[in-house]
Amino acid sequence: MTGAGAWGRVVGVLRGLPHMLREDLWTSPVDPVPPAGTPGSPVWRPAFGLLLTLGAAIVSVWHVPDLVPLGAAVPEYVVLLVVCQALALLAGLWRPLHAWWVSLVLMIVSVRIAEPTTAPGDMFPWSGPEMALQSGALFLLTLRVQPRRAVLALALSLLAGLVSSGFTTRAHNYYSLDVGASVVITAVVIGAALRALKVARGQLVVQSEQTEEERARRTLLEERNRIARELHDVVAHHMSVISIQAQVAPHLVENPSVELRENLAGIRENAVEALAELRRVLGVLRSEDAAADGLRHAPQPTLDRLDELVGTVRGAGVAVTRETTGTPRPLPPGVELSAFRIVQEALSNVMRHAPGASARVEVGYHSTAVTVRVTNSAPDRAPVPAGGVGHGLLGMRERVTMLGGDLTHGRTPGGGYEVVATLTLEDPA
Repeated sequence: MTGAGAWGRVVGVLRGLPHMLREDLWTSPVDPVPPAGTPGSPVWRPAFGLLLTLGAAIVSVWHVPDLVPLGAAVPEYVVLLVVCQALALLAGLWRPLHAWWVSLVLMIVSVRIAEPTTAPGDMFPWSGPEMALQSGALFLLTLRVQPRRAVLALALSLLAGLVSSGFTTRAHNYYSLDVGASVVITAVVIGAALRALKVARGQLVVQSEQTEEERARRTLLEERNRIARELHDVVAHHMSVISIQAQVAPHLVENPSVELRENLAGIRENAVEALAELRRVLGVLRSEDAAADGLRHAPQPTLDRLDELVGTVRGAGVAVTRETTGTPRPLPPGVELSAFRIVQEALSNVMRHAPGASARVEVGYHSTAVTVRVTNSAPDRAPVPAGGVGHGLLGMRERVTMLGGDLTHGRTPGGGYEVVATLTLEDPA
């Protein structure tokens, strides 16, 4: 029964394999290229396109001798083949999946044309130009698809090369299978690493934008709360006094008239009504809008997610180490959130203002406080000038001040920078 069930699963996988290949290698879309000027957009793309065009032209010319005998005239179909191979490589900038398919088919055609003219000592089935064209197509594809899809395309390319080597009319040197496999695998690995770096940088940009939005929302709410406090302290106090005095006044007058009682009762009634209206207005000021309300009830990040944040920054190319001192324990929600946001903002500053620098994150648990220290080494190159005025350090200071803590920051003797925040605990353990 168990063997039959396992066999059934294998059969199910085999039946679904064509559909999976069709989805991964034909119908599923590739990653879009971000518009110019947006975070993650490839500013190097025009220069890379020019280099790729030049490289495709050179490889095409280099490939012609592989397809015709030495000294023979070059047929028109050979010229058409090498031009199509070069255009397929260039099309990978816009349509990498379809361009790879065209390149794969043209590679098989090229191998069949070149086989009768390939000397026994020459590499077969992949010559140097074929390795370059196939590696370029796989590299451009890997930059725009998930690693699983890139591995499937790599496996299909290697299988096509292996099958092509099985249909020959003469003996050949098959060493190119080993060399070609190493070259195309290297191209896929490099492409996957660059894509992972792009994804990590995009996630870091999203986290930074969320931090900025959360800071702006908090600043707005704090300002509204300040206005609400001012109104309550001034207006509500006086309205309460008027209400009480209107209630007490009839008892301070001997034999008050009916008119006086009615007027004082009206004053008290109006004061109570005005106080109720004021409180409703203050409630509106102290609340956020519906969209912000949804965000307010969403789970907030804590120090438990610090490893995830550090991993994201590492993926963006920054060498980050982390150290924890003391005994980790649950902290008040405000302290947890503030500590996480301070580390996030500090690492974002390292990315923006210290390119090439390494960073170190230290979290220290004490009896009455938690200490967060983020230090980076000196940058190895000048940062790209950023427009506008940053508010990162100001936001950190606002968080620390709100919790009654302390924030220090400044340059280190080695040319780096250090941010140290001490957050006090409301209920020290």
